[in-house]
Amino acid sequence: MTIDRTKILLDTTKRLLRRGATAHLHKIVNKTHAADLAAAFQFLTSSEQRAVFDHIEDVEQKAMLFSELDEGLLLAFIEDMPAEQIAEILEHMPNDDVADLLGKLSDDRAKTLLDLMTREGSEEVEGLLGYDAETAGGIMLPDFIALKEETTAGEAIKALQRDYADTEMPFYLYVVNDHDNLVGVISLRQLVVVPPDTTLKSIMTTDVVSVQTDTDQEEVAKIVARYNILAVPVVDENNTLVGIVTVDDVVDIIREEATEDILKMAGAGEGFAESQSLLKNTRSRLPWLLASWVGGVIAFVVVAHFQGSLSRLIYLAAFIPAIMAMSGNIGTQSSTIVVRGLATGRLSVKQIGEVVLKELATGLLLGLVYGLLLGLVVQWRYEMWPFAMTVGFAVVGSMTVAALAGSLLPMVFARIHIDPAVATGPFVTTFVDVAGVFLYFQIATWLLGA
Repeated sequence: MTIDRTKILLDTTKRLLRRGATAHLHKIVNKTHAADLAAAFQFLTSSEQRAVFDHIEDVEQKAMLFSELDEGLLLAFIEDMPAEQIAEILEHMPNDDVADLLGKLSDDRAKTLLDLMTREGSEEVEGLLGYDAETAGGIMLPDFIALKEETTAGEAIKALQRDYADTEMPFYLYVVNDHDNLVGVISLRQLVVVPPDTTLKSIMTTDVVSVQTDTDQEEVAKIVARYNILAVPVVDENNTLVGIVTVDDVVDIIREEATEDILKMAGAGEGFAESQSLLKNTRSRLPWLLASWVGGVIAFVVVAHFQGSLSRLIYLAAFIPAIMAMSGNIGTQSSTIVVRGLATGRLSVKQIGEVVLKELATGLLLGLVYGLLLGLVVQWRYEMWPFAMTVGFAVVGSMTVAALAGSLLPMVFARIHIDPAVATGPFVTTFVDVAGVFLYFQIATWLLGA
């Protein structure tokens, strides 16, 4: 449904631009949600993007479009835009989105934009820029509802109407003491169902789930998902409430982290190819492919070592692809299961023994099944039991080793604080290919006297 909506908008926009029907385009653009415009933007040329953008009347819709656009696309779009125009739009964006954007710009340009913004807005953004971009402090929203413990429910409702009408996430009201330390939280539902003279202290929940400013954004996302909350408060080292991370940011984090893991697991770097230049895209893939290249060289050395066996028993070569494919698949399966388990918090590095043994047993059982089946195929085709046993045992050995490597490597990487996603793809498949070829020829040497 979403794809159809984007396609219709895209086709309509392009058609109106070709015809020069500016009046109709103007009407459509200003009636379309910024998220839908952002989805269509990536398929427009730079001139078409500029034409559509210039038809947007409301600066708040422009700000929403900036917040929705992909990072690489937004940076390219504003590259030649006047600083005054950018600053005007930034004034209407959430401060956490502004800080995220300015953090991607050069120091000089970021300072220029901050100077053009109003003092209050720029000070909040500068505060956010002081934190690491991938921590709770870097992604938090400094606008939140916080009232004192002795405030009554009636006073709180009046304060919400008077002082917090524009707050982005008004679903939770945080309670602080005289030192602005976080002591409790109240939902809006709790607030409106109690008598007006009830103090917040008497109805607040004191068991507050919170994060520190230096908590990694991925951990923040896990906490929000675990407790099913719409926002999580952020406190400093003194437990002073300084901001909140909202669920919309958490969704973006989960999407970004999942995308990053998938790209790393495929050995394709960390960014989408369409948002990178040809040179950058090539450079990001070079290190990952190096592992495959080194593995290929090692596999060549292994095969060359057993060249005499191959020359005498040429039919050995026929089953190399099958053995490598089976071991490669189970290695990728094991590593994917472990990497996603670690990423989602379902697995811990403390479970390394349990996880590895389980995957090792799985690899062994699957190897026995497919080793037997492939051995029967070999016997049917060549009527040579020693050769059939060679192929069967090679499948069992290579699939078992592949499951071991696929589960162990991500765990080891996580233990030494390296992203376990890099253990999948190039590293696992390279190791598995080399090990599979070596086992195959070594077993052939033992059983066939090759």
